[in-house]
Amino acid sequence: MDREGAKTRPPRTVPGARTTLLYARPGIIVTVDRFTVGSTSYRVADLTHLRTTRGPHDRIAVRAVVLTASMLGGVALLLGFSGGLQHLTAGAYLILGAVFLLPAALAVVGDRWRPPPHELWGWHQGTETLLFTADDERQFGQVTRALLRAREVNRYGGWTDPLASAEPWRPNR
Repeated sequence: MDREGAKTRPPRTVPGARTTLLYARPGIIVTVDRFTVGSTSYRVADLTHLRTTRGPHDRIAVRAVVLTASMLGGVALLLGFSGGLQHLTAGAYLILGAVFLLPAALAVVGDRWRPPPHELWGWHQGTETLLFTADDERQFGQVTRALLRAREVNRYGGWTDPLASAEPWRPNR
């Protein structure tokens, strides 16, 4: 179309390529043929053995738990070797028990504060590859479902709506 010197160019398409868009957000595009995250693009037909998992825990939370547990272990060791455990009251034992639960409490708070990211792994040309990772569970689910739909389309050889292609039932008269 050429109006007043303005030129528009039709979108580039490869002959025979299907460009049905299944999911599109900034940096993530899932079509029937391609899965693109950032600057990395994969052919959907080349992706196999897809699986989802959770990533590693937050390093700061893990370090806090390890440091607290080691400090409490050192205090318990010193109390045990000094013979101070026989002279403690019942209240002191309760306080020590509560303090020893501190690493577990830190682990729970750390996982709530910074949960592990969701990861999508798959095999691409013979190597296991991290395809996508996200902190947002909703976005991760949408991308994963779009990629699974794209794989189904590639597996069954086309994108047809079963209801639109079916003939309506009519009674014999």
